[in-house]
Amino acid sequence: MNTRILLSCIAACLCAVATASAQNGELALKANDRVTISIGGIPDNEVPQISKVYTISDNGTVNLLHIGEVRAAGLKPSTLQRTIEQTYVAREIYTRPTVTVSTDDSAMTARMVYVISGCAKNGPIPYNTGMTVLKAIGSAGGFSPFAKPSKTKLIRNGTTTEINLKDISADPSRDIKLQPEDQIIVPE
Repeated sequence: MNTRILLSCIAACLCAVATASAQNGELALKANDRVTISIGGIPDNEVPQISKVYTISDNGTVNLLHIGEVRAAGLKPSTLQRTIEQTYVAREIYTRPTVTVSTDDSAMTARMVYVISGCAKNGPIPYNTGMTVLKAIGSAGGFSPFAKPSKTKLIRNGTTTEINLKDISADPSRDIKLQPEDQIIVPE
């Protein structure tokens, strides 16, 4: 009996660690993103009706068998997965569904960061997980001849932060990780 309890506790801890590490690096979903939803633990004849690729609607939802519209925009894939499972259980449709929600870069709408000025090729740059300010500047062709990197501005969610890219170039560990829709302005 005690062995069973111990094994259950270990399994629960491992699941928590796996979930936490899966959430690291996950981007929140948005309208027009494509997600693959797979489900198990339900009658075999209903699996193909649910397990498929969905495009998140303009109003931010996916339409699923038996439960209808489920909010997806703004959620990370792992959160959407739990939401779908909990909804099926709460509405007493399935007792123990196991849902997997996955995305891949080719299935997601392009997410961008924007280099507004001060680089050889200003404009939108495709966002990649782990992208930093210096990497974005490099993707934009580097600084223009008249750029003033010490007065660079990063705009995120309407908040402007001034950063000194000369200091960051000297100590790359201080480089700032970007998020989709960030804007970088290097004055000239």
